[in-house]
Amino acid sequence: MTMAATLPAPAADGIGRRAARLLYRNGWLLLILLLAPPLLWLGVVYLGSLFALLLQSFYSVDGFTGMIVPEFTLSTYADLLTAANMDVVLRTAGMAAAVTILCALIGFPIAYYAARYARGRAKAAFYIAIMLPLWSSYLVKVYAWKLILAREGVVTWLAAKLHLTWLLDGILALPVVGGASLSSAYLGTAVVFVYIWLPFMILPVQAALERVPRSLTEASADLGARPSQTFWTVILPLAFPGVAAGSIFTFSLTLGDYIIPGIIGSSRPFIGQVVLQLQGTAGNVPLAAAFTVVPIVIMAVYLTAAKRLGAFDAL
Repeated sequence: MTMAATLPAPAADGIGRRAARLLYRNGWLLLILLLAPPLLWLGVVYLGSLFALLLQSFYSVDGFTGMIVPEFTLSTYADLLTAANMDVVLRTAGMAAAVTILCALIGFPIAYYAARYARGRAKAAFYIAIMLPLWSSYLVKVYAWKLILAREGVVTWLAAKLHLTWLLDGILALPVVGGASLSSAYLGTAVVFVYIWLPFMILPVQAALERVPRSLTEASADLGARPSQTFWTVILPLAFPGVAAGSIFTFSLTLGDYIIPGIIGSSRPFIGQVVLQLQGTAGNVPLAAAFTVVPIVIMAVYLTAAKRLGAFDAL
């Protein structure tokens, strides 16, 4: 039985009023009560598991028994720095950078139109069009793109109808990005990444462009600046924090994704795939933990640079 049930009604009401007055007079106590559950979750579950993961990266695996040896060693990081593993890191970081640049180039014009010209129903339609892909299943979208990009898929069929098969074959023949088909090439992997993460670039950029005062562009025009000069000297610098904010999402999400590279692209793995294999199939948890440190370090450097560019002001 609760205290309210065992006490008379007037006494229970009196305790409730005194508790309410105590919380009202001591705002810090109310703040602690409100923040305690999420901070407990963040500190124990998230940061605790992250600390445990980082700790295991300093362990090693016994070569004879295959058991984890819980003794401090840097041998796991020595294994991480081998040429094959560094190739995985550079491949993943390169793809993340390429996807981020492509998302910025594609997303900025869309966000600019939405912020400067779309009004009323057109702006509502813009938000629906941007958010609609996020409402469907991630896996369904990836497998749909695999069918679209396959050798017998829509892209190949459309290229044949437009008599552009020669162009598609030329693209697939390119070194590094090409392959037997778009579904097994790095170019296809980049296309799917851009499609999946593009909304995360458009929305921050659009929000940053909304904050650019029209009076500044009008003043620039009054002073004789051409539209291109106004864009490069006024609009782009003020909207760049939005681009930096969007790049945080596109870069970090690409850096840790293991599903898209496992379905679309070549057999050469990315960091997420290597971590999955080491954690599950190989049972080398220390090396898997060491691999997870790489995106953390990369994102720490990236976030520091983004903060200097004012990215957090546009989030």
